[in-house]
Amino acid sequence: MYRYLKRALDFLFASALIIVSLPFQVTIFFGCVFSTRSNGIYRQKRIGMNNQEFIIYKFKSMKDKAQSNDFQTSIGDPRITGFGKLIRRTKLDELPQLFNIIRGQMSFVGPRPDVSGYAEKLSENMYYLDKVKPGITSPASIFFRNEEIILNRVGNKKHYNDNVIWPLKAKMNREYADTFSFLSDLICLLQTIGFLKSRKFNPNE
Repeated sequence: MYRYLKRALDFLFASALIIVSLPFQVTIFFGCVFSTRSNGIYRQKRIGMNNQEFIIYKFKSMKDKAQSNDFQTSIGDPRITGFGKLIRRTKLDELPQLFNIIRGQMSFVGPRPDVSGYAEKLSENMYYLDKVKPGITSPASIFFRNEEIILNRVGNKKHYNDNVIWPLKAKMNREYADTFSFLSDLICLLQTIGFLKSRKFNPNE
């Protein structure tokens, strides 16, 4: 039953948050316009529920000329502006995804949507895209909240992401899709905003 209630709660709270945060979002938008010297909204194709492609929205943290097909970033990445570092560190760059929730493309809690090319790698026992919508936060994204620090310490960032981080995320995403509930979503949201402690990935374990 929560699967149906989840959509109603997402729409209700996303609508309320958009109204409350709109002046703040406008301020961030102009901060991104001035720091990137371009449109302050970044749009990118992502893979959603049932492999449906959609456009995800973020506040832009990189200058247009710095955009590339390299989606892995690390601490000190020269492509990111000073203002961009601030909004990425505080996750404020994700605020425009409230509009993705309103449109029914995303949820507050769910697996982070991958770029094209990764969904096709999901094996049958790891496949979760038919069960839940992608989300702004998830147990996997909380567990890997230090991902940029980790990638800063390795040589081949894409290889490490594809062979270590991404498979663990996929496993956690499938576990979430099989067991999510109102309580698990509430715990995830409280961990996201720091009200509850959570574990983070330790590559030495």
